[in-house]
Amino acid sequence: MPAIGIDVGGTSVRAGVVDEQGAVLDSTCVATPGSEDALEEAITAVVDELRARHTVDAVGLAVAGFVRPDRQSVMFAPHLPWRGAPVVERMSKRLGVPVALEHDANAAAVGEHRFGAARGADVALLLALGTGIGAGLLLGGEIFRGAHGVAPELGHLRVVPDGRPCPCGRHGCWERYCSGTALAATAVELLARQPARPSVLRRDVVDPAAMTGLRVARAAREGDPVAREAMAELARWLGEGLALIADVYDPEVVVLAGGVAASAPLFADEAREHYARVVTGAGHRPLARIRTSQLGDATAIVGAATLALERVA
Repeated sequence: MPAIGIDVGGTSVRAGVVDEQGAVLDSTCVATPGSEDALEEAITAVVDELRARHTVDAVGLAVAGFVRPDRQSVMFAPHLPWRGAPVVERMSKRLGVPVALEHDANAAAVGEHRFGAARGADVALLLALGTGIGAGLLLGGEIFRGAHGVAPELGHLRVVPDGRPCPCGRHGCWERYCSGTALAATAVELLARQPARPSVLRRDVVDPAAMTGLRVARAAREGDPVAREAMAELARWLGEGLALIADVYDPEVVVLAGGVAASAPLFADEAREHYARVVTGAGHRPLARIRTSQLGDATAIVGAATLALERVA
């Protein structure tokens, strides 16, 4: 039987029925509520909707937050209401089937390792480039969680001392220079530094707060010079971060996922070249393969469902 995988994010709760080959057979989505009870009701509602059309064995939850090492509860999720919440116990009672819980980037890494761009890799890293940077690392096909279940938090590696402020409370985090949010911030800075330089971004976005990474990526595809420069900056910082990661984990493959990865043709080659130049031992060591997600925005859903199926196997 298939399982239901659910990507529980700060904006939406997206669910899909996934079979043992990683195919998404059916899907649905609702907005993410702001309270614990309402969120759990929303999860129940999407499961009930899908179970009305499919018989399933289990449910997997991929959550954007810190999950305890035993994967029974959510310690903290910045954009969700759960705080020290026994999510597996609650949702198992509500749904009447086994429930598996996982960090969303870990679930996405599992999805790509089992069915996508990291298939067969012994050491595989997934980078989810979106509003920030999420990361999931697989060693020998198993999720690496660290001692307390929160590793690897790569988006908050400090790459620029006293750099851009980060919502985590520090300054200069990697995700402030290499994410959708970072792409928008870089474009705003470039426009401010070069007030006479023509750009469609200047004409279309009067309010800097309205700038988005999606808008910058669209302008870059259209050849806008400021947007292209912002994309080149993202590529440089991605290459810098990949070099740091290679020194610590030496991955065989790095999978780029998330919304920013959809624009990979605009930055991936340049990022690879920069990574190859600055990594320790450049020119004298194997480099990680840099690939883009094959499962797209269903990556975490497929991974969560896969973990749920493995739990009941």
